[in-house]
Amino acid sequence: MSKKLDKTPEELEQTLAKQLEVLKKESEEWIKVGAVVAVGALLTYGIVKATRKKKTKPTDKALEVLEREGLLNEDIKKRLTKPKRTTFWPSLSQKLFILGLALAKDRFMNDIFSSPSEAKESEKGQ
Repeated sequence: MSKKLDKTPEELEQTLAKQLEVLKKESEEWIKVGAVVAVGALLTYGIVKATRKKKTKPTDKALEVLEREGLLNEDIKKRLTKPKRTTFWPSLSQKLFILGLALAKDRFMNDIFSSPSEAKESEKGQ
């Protein structure tokens, strides 16, 4: 029984040494992963900070100059600070205009470059 007790501490020491080796290997991997994440975060932070819009806008500077000169009134301030709206309709009207031009070109270009007899035949067919 005493031999058994003598072997147990040795086995425990060996087991503990193996566990420490495994822990060191795993922690090396975690340190590498953590370093990659930290570098990525710093890189992202740097990119975001470099590309972020400036706080001082040209409109604010213009308002400041006008106010200093005494030329700023409510109407001018309203015009300069009014948000610009973008809508669907202007682009739709532009597309319809281009479509109309294309249709007109197809219709009239055929008439211009065809002979008069062909034009008369095409009018009779319609």
